[in-house]
Amino acid sequence: MTPIAPREEPFVSKSVVAATRPEPAGDDLIELLFFAYRDFVGDPDRILADYGFGRAHHRVLHFVDRYPGLTIAELLDILRITKQSLNRVLKDLIGQGYVVQQPGTSDRRQRLLSCTESGAALAADLTRVQARRLARALASPDAGASPEDFLMAMIEPEDRQAIRRLMARRTVRPARGGEGA
Repeated sequence: MTPIAPREEPFVSKSVVAATRPEPAGDDLIELLFFAYRDFVGDPDRILADYGFGRAHHRVLHFVDRYPGLTIAELLDILRITKQSLNRVLKDLIGQGYVVQQPGTSDRRQRLLSCTESGAALAADLTRVQARRLARALASPDAGASPEDFLMAMIEPEDRQAIRRLMARRTVRPARGGEGA
């Protein structure tokens, strides 16, 4: 079987792109990212609240579910949180039967983490609501027009107009500092 060659994209210089498409406003992208993230994590937050869990629990469940046998050290490296924070979250998840830890096979001091059946089911529910939001945003007619449009499509439809009004009120401040300042 002959491998399919990757599709070659036509070369377009940065100057042509700049001349045909306005430079995205960095502040707008940052602001829209905050709102899109708020709604993206808000869906699982509502589910987690029923369990007495928060976002840290979600992140741990996400990675432990996808990488069974993950060590504590690997998880700390992925999440970039303190050992103390992780221990608090793991205590909850293990205590309520969503995660199990087992000693390592070659190093008994290692603790290998895996989701239980109920932990995997909860992780799947959380992923499902986020995947639904992404699918809706990607299917939005204008989501591909610009990064700003995609991020706006990630935001709850009933909140979009208020966010547009808020962003229209924003004061644009001149750049501070810079070289020689």
